[in-house]
Amino acid sequence: MGILYDDAVIIRQSEKKGEPSVITVNCPDKTGLGCDLCRIILFFGLTVVRIDVSTDGKWCYIVLWVLGKPSTRWSLLKTRLIGACPSFLLACGISFDRGDLQPPKPPDVFLLKFCCNDRNGLLHDVTGVLCELELTIKRVKVSTTPDGKVMDLFFITDTRELLHTKQRKEDTVDHLKDVIGDSTITCDIQMVGPEIASCSLVPSFHSDNTEGIFDIEMLEKNGEDSNVPFKRPSITMDNLLSPSHTLVQIVCRDHKGLLYDVMRTLKDHNIQISYGRFTAKGKAECELDLFIMEANGKKIVDPTKQNSLKSRLEMELSRPIRVSLISRGPDTELIVANPVELSGKGRPMVFYDITLALKKLNRPIFSAEIGIYGIGEREWEVYRVLLDEGDGSFVSKEEIEETVWKMLMTWE
Repeated sequence: MGILYDDAVIIRQSEKKGEPSVITVNCPDKTGLGCDLCRIILFFGLTVVRIDVSTDGKWCYIVLWVLGKPSTRWSLLKTRLIGACPSFLLACGISFDRGDLQPPKPPDVFLLKFCCNDRNGLLHDVTGVLCELELTIKRVKVSTTPDGKVMDLFFITDTRELLHTKQRKEDTVDHLKDVIGDSTITCDIQMVGPEIASCSLVPSFHSDNTEGIFDIEMLEKNGEDSNVPFKRPSITMDNLLSPSHTLVQIVCRDHKGLLYDVMRTLKDHNIQISYGRFTAKGKAECELDLFIMEANGKKIVDPTKQNSLKSRLEMELSRPIRVSLISRGPDTELIVANPVELSGKGRPMVFYDITLALKKLNRPIFSAEIGIYGIGEREWEVYRVLLDEGDGSFVSKEEIEETVWKMLMTWE
């Protein structure tokens, strides 16, 4: 990470309920920095109500007005935001160990295995513990036995990079046992080798099972009849207002992770933001003005590149997450998919929100699986959840889709 200014990130917490806290980031710039910061903000469950961004290409100054929760861990948030900032030595031109410039090595992957008696909401409670401990779920395989027991396999990585230590493992197991309770049969954590880690990211399901949910044309055609909101944003691009930048103006419906969706799209297109402003207009609408340029420092004048970027933004802001409920004979399967960044990172907290929605609906989970799925030139993180139909309770398809969608896309 390198040496950082002590005041690279300053957080001023609000003194009155309902007023936003202010986060100021003052550090060297890099392409994709806004995406990395917004991803952290989304992980901590903060609602961004306003943002101002300015940079000269070497140094950036970002101010975010956010609404937190009583449970927000502000000190940890600051630590994670600082960790995403580049070293100030890069902007100062000071020579230092070239090792700091090398791409970070892939994190170690660990296999968490536990077996216990099943109960409603168990998977969500376990997922909540892992999120609280900053353990990232790369893939999960959950299965239920006929005698009411569950065998869960979680392939996880540790943000704190301490899971190889005895103390960190014991703390994790203790937290899990507190949630699982006396029904715990076994609980074990072990590091897996590179060959197993790479295989853990490959889905065991076939492409023909999930083909339909990626068809954007089908979603547009059926948008009016969909059980979840679907609305195209208004996006305009202008090259006349600024001599050196392309202005992108976005007016759209607000949703959880909106800024992350915009920033990851620009990052994947290798686009730099020189100035930006986001303002929420009530609870439903928002406006975003971005002065951008390509990595070579020039505005985007190629019509093909303009149309490509505009189309991608329209798709990502209208439906960044796909939700579909499919009948598999007597069974019902929930499929949720979101695009993966080119860096390999998926959207944070998706599995947490899915399991929370199903817990609220009192819908037991028979099995669940997460995998990376490739279609065209993109990769998607696909969540497949087979619902348990054996408890006799009935919740309509429309209610399940709507509840899951709202949990993923709104702050309510």
